[in-house]
This record gives sequence, structure tokens and C-alpha cells, in this order.
Amino acid sequence: MRYCINCCIHLLPNDLHRHCFRCRGPDHNNQKCPVCKGDDKIPLYTDNKQMKWLAVLEVRTDHCESWNGFFCLRKGKLCSLMFGLIIMTLVMVSYMLTGAKHGLLLLPSPFHYGAFASNPSLMDNESLSDMKDHYQPSKMNISYVKDYPSIKLIIDTITSKIEFTTRQRPDLEELRKQEPHMFSVIPNKFLPNSKNPCWYEEYRGNTTTDPYATNSYGLYSTRFRIVFDYLRKVFWNHLYHFKDKHYRLRCLPHFYIIGQPKCGTTDLYDRLRLHPEIRFSASKEPHWWTRKRFGIIRLRDGFHDRYPVEDYLDLFDLAAHQIQSVLQSEAVRERGKKNNIIIGEASASTMWDNNAWIFFYDNSTEGEPPFLIQDFIHAFQPNAKFIIMLRDPVERLYSDYLYFASANKSAEDFHEKVAESLQLFESCVLDYSLRACVYNNTLNNAMPVRLQVGLYVVYLLDWLTVFSKDQILVLRLEDHASNMRYTMHKVFQFLDLGPLSEKQEALITKSPASNTRRPEDRSLGPMLPTTKAILRDFYRPFNTKLAQVLFDDAFLWKRT
Repeated sequence: MRYCINCCIHLLPNDLHRHCFRCRGPDHNNQKCPVCKGDDKIPLYTDNKQMKWLAVLEVRTDHCESWNGFFCLRKGKLCSLMFGLIIMTLVMVSYMLTGAKHGLLLLPSPFHYGAFASNPSLMDNESLSDMKDHYQPSKMNISYVKDYPSIKLIIDTITSKIEFTTRQRPDLEELRKQEPHMFSVIPNKFLPNSKNPCWYEEYRGNTTTDPYATNSYGLYSTRFRIVFDYLRKVFWNHLYHFKDKHYRLRCLPHFYIIGQPKCGTTDLYDRLRLHPEIRFSASKEPHWWTRKRFGIIRLRDGFHDRYPVEDYLDLFDLAAHQIQSVLQSEAVRERGKKNNIIIGEASASTMWDNNAWIFFYDNSTEGEPPFLIQDFIHAFQPNAKFIIMLRDPVERLYSDYLYFASANKSAEDFHEKVAESLQLFESCVLDYSLRACVYNNTLNNAMPVRLQVGLYVVYLLDWLTVFSKDQILVLRLEDHASNMRYTMHKVFQFLDLGPLSEKQEALITKSPASNTRRPEDRSLGPMLPTTKAILRDFYRPFNTKLAQVLFDDAFLWKRT
């Protein structure tokens, strides 16, 4: 069956177009038409049968031709109008994005927040991803254009609020109340014939018991599972049997490389591993003191089950087995010699990362943490030693940005993120102490770049309230890079290590540098001169205080 291209409604049975009553011309009239007479409804016919069982299509038959042309015209104009609006919208959006990026639009920074939530309980039940909600828009809108004078005003405000105050140390009983299980596992005395802090712990399992079955490091990491698979095979052979009981040797590190990130800690770790008297944990950075004991695997993922101290001690079992072999040797047992093997741990977060305190510790004073990592380490190891590797904080921040940023990295993007972070930091110091802002989890998560990690002196002063200066060795990456043999000798002397042969020393000092900048990051070039000038001004008062504390003007970083 064919349809009339004009009306497509009613064809006579002989299927000829000239018999379509609606197409007979302008003189056609519904009232006179024998088919349409007395009715303005045209039934739909298919194969000569009226489709009453489906529907009746109602069509107005008068003035049809004129209205069809009008609607066609309207549809064409409407499509053209919509297309034009879409193009205009795309052009405007492109302009706004480009203008904002290049400082052409005077828009307030979306990261400029005001006051912080002063009540920690308000944040206890919220995820870390929601922490930015605790900031409120500032009354003052500041554009982060690439304009040194305008950002300098922010830095001047921050500088005027800097005050280095001494924190009050918590007493031992307060620490016990916070971590009772930790104090029940780690003794307050260690084996006298070992340079490294070790002790024997009774093992109540049997030969079929898997001592590492519940270790959280093994559950979440393939790398640790491989280590634990080996330890399971040799575990029973290293138990000490005495009076029908079994004992395993447990050890803590003798020294810690505690910071800072992107300051050469990996290179120092790799070189110290080559020394015959040094052993390390199963991985370079367990991050137990700062993160894992609170159940933090990745900050953006929130909290998991807390890693007990036993899981942390398991990481030193390989080293403990070697120490035990020395302790059971004839030289130690009969000649009174001492084990000289020491264990190190190199989590670069230990010095500065106390972000989790607000979720676990109460009784904070004006937003400052009542307990810090060093308080607990000192409670168990008052004689521990610490190595800190630092670099020019301006260059450290740019290296940190290049290493951790995932996409759209550029000198311009870094500049914008620095400006945003400075505004956030300013908002905090206007209402809170310097220490409260440095250890503020909400602020640290909100800042696009980690400005606070470069405030070395703030962290160092807090460590010096717990440990003495002769227990902390502070090095500069710049010195390490220019004269590696000199810095390594300082480390060996600080750790009281035995002498090395020329071959051993050459192996340690002449190995290629570790964890250097990736080629794709080097291709981005240096930061903008304006950005460097801004960061120089921001870090200057902190570097000045650091040089005073260490009695060394090299930590002013004037020549870099």
C-alpha cells in the first residue's frame, strides 16, 4: 500500500493518489465531500479495513497546508537558535576557564576558607574526605593572581602571627591511659648484651600455629606476604627453648630516619643498608607510629582496623633472627661480648605527621595535640637515636608537588596551588596558634601542596622537648649530594658503628643516587621565579629560627 506524501491519511481502495480527497486542491470542502461530509474526522485505513480496534487519528483538515509551512519554518528557526546558544555557551565557558587560570578574572579562590571547627567531637564521625566542610568562606576575597605584591601581604600576615612556644610534655601515666596495650607488650628494660633494644617474649603457639596469620601488613600488602611466607618456614627454628617454654626474640629499632619527604631519606636508607652492622625493617616505611596504629592506610580512604604493636614488631623479625644468632654465639655467651647489629626504621612521616591525633585523643588545648609521636617513642626508648635529612624547603615543596601530583602538572599550576595553600594557612594562623595549624588535619588535607612539611623548626623544637640534641642528627641534602663521603661518615660516627674496609666504604659512598626526579618531571623545568620569591619569603622566618637552633647558617639556604 502506498501513502500520499501530503496527507498520508485516507486513500481509496484502488490506491490511486488522485482519489485522495484531501489532495484534490484548494476547492475541497469537508461538508461537500461524500466521504468527509458532516465529519471532520478522517479514519485511518490499512488494506481496505478501518482500524477501529487500534485508534482513530484526529486531524484538523481546514487550513492544513498553511499551518504545515508555518511549523516547518518555526522548527528551522528553533534549531538554529539552539545551535547558536550552544556555541555561545561553549565560548563563554572556555573564556572563563582560561581567564581564571591566567589570572584574568577576579574570582575568589574556592579554597579560601575561614575558621576551623574548634570542637574535635564534631569531626569524630565524619570521613576524611568531608573535612573541608569545616571551613567557612572568608569575608575577604583574594584572587590568587600571579602578583607578588598581593601575595606578599598574605605572607606578611602569617609572619606577624609566628610565635615559637614550648609545648608541655604529658607524663607517663597519661600515655599509659592512651595506649594500654602497647605498654603491656613492650617492656621497660631490654637485653643488656645487645646494642639494639631487644627482649624475649613467651610464645604460646604450637608448630601448627601461623604466627603471621593476622598481621595487617601481610593482609594488605603483597610485598609483606612474601616476607612472611619466608618467616613462617624458619620461625620455629629461631625460637628459644627454656624450661619447657618457647620464647621469640622481639626487637625495636635502635635508630629512626624520621624525615623529611623528598629530602633524600631513600638514598640514605639504601646506603645504610649496605653497612654490615645495620639491618632494617621488612620495608623502608612502615608508617606505624604515625598512621598504621591508627588504622590509616591511605588518608583518602578513611580508617581501617588499627594495626596492633605486634604487627609492627613482626617487621623486625628478620633482623631479630640475625641478632639472636649473635647472642647465642660463643663469643657473646662465654666471652662477654656484645651484639653490635642495630636495626633502623625509615618512615619519613615520623617527624611531622600527627594528623590522626584529633580522632583519638581528647583534652586538646586550643587545637593543639596533647600527645605527639615522640612522646610514645620516648616512653619506651629514651635512648633512641634519630636522623633527619632536610633540604631547601622551597625546592622540597616543588619536588613534592612533581612527585605526588597526578595530572596537569606545570609551573603555573604549582604557582596557583601555592597561592591557595598560603591563603588557607593565613586563615588558620589568624585564629589559632602556629602549632595548632601545623598539626591541623583539616587544614593539611585541604591545602593543595604540603607547605607545612617544610616548617622544619616547628617539628624539631617539639622533638627537642622530649629528646636531647645529641640524640638527633640533622643533615642537609645539599651537603649529602656534594660530599657524600663526609655525610656518611657523620652518620657512622653518630650511630657508633665499627670501621669499614676501603671496599665496603666505596660500595656505600659511590653507589648511584636513589629516588631521583623522574625524566618526565625534569622536562617540566623549574618553578616560576615569582613562585620561588613567594616561597622564599614564606619560609625565611622558619629557616632563620632553624639556623639559630642548630647554630649553623647553612640552614638559611641563602645560596640555593
